[in-house]
Amino acid sequence: MKDKNYPFCFIAVGLVCLVLGLCCGLLAGFQYIIPGFIKSLLPFNALRPLHTLFVVSWILLSAIGGIYYYLNFTEKKANPKLISLHFWIFSITGIGIIISYLFGYFGGKEYLEFPFHFYFPIMLGWIVFGITYFKTTSATFKTWPVYYWMWGTGIVFMIYHFTEAHLWLLPHFRGHFIQNMAMQWKAGGSYVGSWNMLVYGTSLYVISKISNDDCYASSKKAFFFYFLGLTNLMFGWAHHIYIIPTSPWIRYVAYAISMTEWIILFSILYDWKKKLGKETIPNYPLAYRFMKLANFWVLLNIILALLISIPSINLFTHGTHITVAHSMGTTIGINTLILLSSVTYILESANLISIVAKRKIESSLRFFNIAFLGFWLTLLILGAKKGFWTYCCRKISFGEFQDSLHWMYVLFVFFGIGMAVGLFKIVFELLKILKKHLKVNL
Repeated sequence: MKDKNYPFCFIAVGLVCLVLGLCCGLLAGFQYIIPGFIKSLLPFNALRPLHTLFVVSWILLSAIGGIYYYLNFTEKKANPKLISLHFWIFSITGIGIIISYLFGYFGGKEYLEFPFHFYFPIMLGWIVFGITYFKTTSATFKTWPVYYWMWGTGIVFMIYHFTEAHLWLLPHFRGHFIQNMAMQWKAGGSYVGSWNMLVYGTSLYVISKISNDDCYASSKKAFFFYFLGLTNLMFGWAHHIYIIPTSPWIRYVAYAISMTEWIILFSILYDWKKKLGKETIPNYPLAYRFMKLANFWVLLNIILALLISIPSINLFTHGTHITVAHSMGTTIGINTLILLSSVTYILESANLISIVAKRKIESSLRFFNIAFLGFWLTLLILGAKKGFWTYCCRKISFGEFQDSLHWMYVLFVFFGIGMAVGLFKIVFELLKILKKHLKVNL
């Protein structure tokens, strides 16, 4: 395989992970309404980590593939041998984790349930990525636009917080339950903040290229929001641990910082949309549509994030489907749409997408958004019912309460299928284009 194809390989594998993540999510959803559904083959305790693994892999691999592709347009080209090494480290490690989950071998914490020894190849992959990135961009360090800073920050903090997420292996942390729990949620929140830096940096790069205007990426306002986002990455995790008996000042700081969540990205996207000239849209219509829809979901998630960051509301929502709605709105409504915008921008700029394929993707995107909105609203209703049952009405048992939600879960799965069908059709069109491109350039 030609070295220049590896960024496309990262993206292609990421798209496959998105499909597999959706499949695992749907299968887990069916187990809510059909209790014995394939539990002997794939129980929920295997489906959930598989779903998490595939969705996180989609976000990381597609973001990394996009960054590697964009580095090809810098003065100093990225080392292709390091890129290929990174790809194979992550691919082989990912296959190993999948096999471990399928055979019931777990050993980590929530969201990182794989056996702890997989930490070492994953960390090696991130170190290789960091070396490649900083060697490629160091010559222009003094004039970096903000998206270079976001990518660099995301890589460094990913290495730091991924290591922090495994401090439970040390006896000092393993022996203190509250400290261990707080560290787990701190690392998890900052881990998400780190990959958000990669994704949001990608969004800034794409909107700069779509609008053919890089001025905003070097403006004082962009850097102000970058540092605000960095503050969220470093301290915003604390709103996850309101229920843990930690020092009060941590809750106060977390509350203040959480009030800025999503406003950062919303301001960037709003300014871009306001300044974007109509003449630039026809050049990248798919990338524009995905980014515009991401803007809509940023707005919805701003409202939800601000509400659930209020301690008195967080008490009712934490651990319910409202938390899931927040994570789904972020993962699918924002991150996935931004990354699909990046993928389509790359393919459109290379003139690889036909008019017929564009029409199919646009049609599927409209279908997806309607279904996803229903899916998101259903999760909010389920979460509100759970919070009400937990704190206000325990006249019935948990089993009876779950049975009363049967038709809500049916609706949840119905919209989930619709959302998945829309995304499947988009992804399959993109994979067909990538397959053709990679086959020609082998």
